[in-house]
Amino acid sequence: MEFVVYILYSEKFDKTYVGFTSSLIDRFKSHNELATKGYTIKFRPWKVVYLEVYNSKTEAIKREKWLKTGNGRIFISNITKELEDK
Repeated sequence: MEFVVYILYSEKFDKTYVGFTSSLIDRFKSHNELATKGYTIKFRPWKVVYLEVYNSKTEAIKREKWLKTGNGRIFISNITKELEDK
C-alpha cells in the first residue's frame, strides 16, 4: 500500500494544510466537500500544491511531522511563493 503526504493551499485565505493518506482523491474530496467540521472546512476551496508518495505509513508520518516543523514550514512557504510568482 502507498501513502501520500500532501500539502493543500487555500489561495482565497492564504492558508496551507499538511496531511497524509492512503487515498488522496477521497481525502481531498473530504477536505473540499464532505467534511462538516474541522480546520479545513473554514478555508475552502483547497488545491493540492505538493505531494510525495511513500511505501510505508511510518515514513509518511515522519515526513508529515517534519513538514510541520520550522524547517518544514520554510519548505512549504517556498512552494506557496512559487505559486504566487506564476
